[in-house]
Amino acid sequence: MAPPPLPPPELDPWDFHLPDEAIADHPPADRDGGRLMHLVGPATHHRQVRDLSELLRPGDLLVANDSAVRRARLVARRRPTGGQVELLFVGVDGPRGRALLRPSRRLSAGSVLEAQGLRLRLETDPQDGQADIVADGDLDLHLAQHGEVPLPPYLARKATHADAERYQTTYARVLGSAAAPTAGLHLSMPLRARLADRGVAFATVTLHVGLGTFKPLTAEALAEGALHPERFTVLPEAAAACSEARSRGGRIVAVGTTTVRALHTAQGPDGRIRAMDGTTRLFLRPPDRTSAVDGLLTNFHLPRSSLLMLVSTFVGRERLLSAYREALATGYRFASYGDAMLIL
Repeated sequence: MAPPPLPPPELDPWDFHLPDEAIADHPPADRDGGRLMHLVGPATHHRQVRDLSELLRPGDLLVANDSAVRRARLVARRRPTGGQVELLFVGVDGPRGRALLRPSRRLSAGSVLEAQGLRLRLETDPQDGQADIVADGDLDLHLAQHGEVPLPPYLARKATHADAERYQTTYARVLGSAAAPTAGLHLSMPLRARLADRGVAFATVTLHVGLGTFKPLTAEALAEGALHPERFTVLPEAAAACSEARSRGGRIVAVGTTTVRALHTAQGPDGRIRAMDGTTRLFLRPPDRTSAVDGLLTNFHLPRSSLLMLVSTFVGRERLLSAYREALATGYRFASYGDAMLIL
């Protein structure tokens, strides 16, 4: 078997050593109980996530991604051999879906799988491990009843009952993501209430996190300057909330990189956020900048990732990697269930 391709050398400046013990494998006891690194110019302040209500000002607007995580992981058996196949659905439309299959070698168009009584047939040959699939029943209903929470593969553990709640934001509304918009996992109901009491407004957009979350960056993506396509919606209410915040001198603070991508894509030539429904392949990286938002609440990301690049467009690569080194030295937890960073 051929060895996996080497990562593109263009990613070398975005590398850093991330020890396994720095990756949070479980959420904090309380949603808003994580640590918060607050970057203010060259200064770094160490706070708690629950302090967010003190760090934002009356008139600011917090914009979050309300996409809900689908129970997208399903274990099936191949018919008639009985071999086990794991499916991760990255899109579902009625009885049809698209899934990442593991293992996929020996599968082809026409192969039949069965999962807890549901018959699944491959409509296409697997390409890069993905195939189009049609079920003989309601696929979303079956996933809701029998699917597993699609924890990121680097957690290397089975999802538990607790993950069904904690790997979902408190404001998740529109089903469709194959992974959580993780910065929003910190926003507990009490914290959101304190923010509202302080006069910080709250709005949501929708961007369905897709398979690219699990895939490393490729030379092709770097050369093309575009990421995997993801569906997003900015409703008129969210666009109006952004305009109102700017008109009163408030800051637009994005909760997570997916929110940044949705708002930047929806920004018009005049700088205003427009209502929009479509697909984005936006790949923000230096020297790109965005004027769609004035701040960002985000988690600590993996090396060589597009997420790391996007965050660096706010503070620069050297400043961000310096902050990451400080985070590692002082015990911050990284990745989906980890601690948070606030950049204003």
